[in-house]
Amino acid sequence: MFGYIAPVLSALNEDQKQRYRSVYCGVCHALRGLSGPAGRSLLSNDLTFLAILLNSLYEPDTESGAARCAVHPVRSHPYQVSAMTRYAAEMNILLSWYKFRDQWMDDHTLSGRAGQRWLQKKAAEISLRHPAQAQAVESALSQLWAAEKQENPPVDLLCNLSGAMLGAVFVPDPRDHWAEHLWGVGAGLGRFVYWMDAWEDYDADRRRHRFNPLVSCHSRPDYESFCLQAMELFLAEAAAHFEVLPLEKDLDLLRNVLYSGVWQRYRALNHAERGADGVPDP
Repeated sequence: MFGYIAPVLSALNEDQKQRYRSVYCGVCHALRGLSGPAGRSLLSNDLTFLAILLNSLYEPDTESGAARCAVHPVRSHPYQVSAMTRYAAEMNILLSWYKFRDQWMDDHTLSGRAGQRWLQKKAAEISLRHPAQAQAVESALSQLWAAEKQENPPVDLLCNLSGAMLGAVFVPDPRDHWAEHLWGVGAGLGRFVYWMDAWEDYDADRRRHRFNPLVSCHSRPDYESFCLQAMELFLAEAAAHFEVLPLEKDLDLLRNVLYSGVWQRYRALNHAERGADGVPDP
């Protein structure tokens, strides 16, 4: 969905890789149960991170199994599903519906229209089950889309709205003792993702005459370092809340994603543009 919140697989040992894949397949399994075989196309590393985080925090009962699928038709792959995995899959569907809606509103793409219609009923059911999350996502995205239509909206406002959206998704129960810190992890990641996406797409957006929130600061002589510092700050906020959570299971795997994995695309793009010696090391 966002594409940034993923592990550095080469830095994981075999047990950690297997653990990540089993939860990834578990989210896929839950998506199929919620929206049919086509639901697997919505599968996201970003919501897999959420599933692992919530499973580590709440330690719910887990169902294990193995299954073949279109991606793995030859041999069965193990999966693990819990109430938190299913919650992550539900949020995956809800955010995907809004993504399709945005595509239809902005570009009137057939895929956006078809995706919106496909997930309409399921997104409505999920909104009824999780009204606090659905209302927060609707409010944040409506304000975000409206602000993006203004002339040179403040980029910090846009990042904060993106943070509010993902922050709400990271909290399965707003009444829970850990809700504040889960929201903080999601909000920091949401701000980071919004800025990172704008930084990555800047040249393409300008060529296509599309909105990009970094236009107002692109002329700064320190533009690149300014962007890097902003993204480091957002992740530091997420990390500060993350480290408060009483996590034990999969802690190293989660830290792999939060402290290194989220920078993979940034490093790859800098490597392609500047060569290996010019890659910043956040």
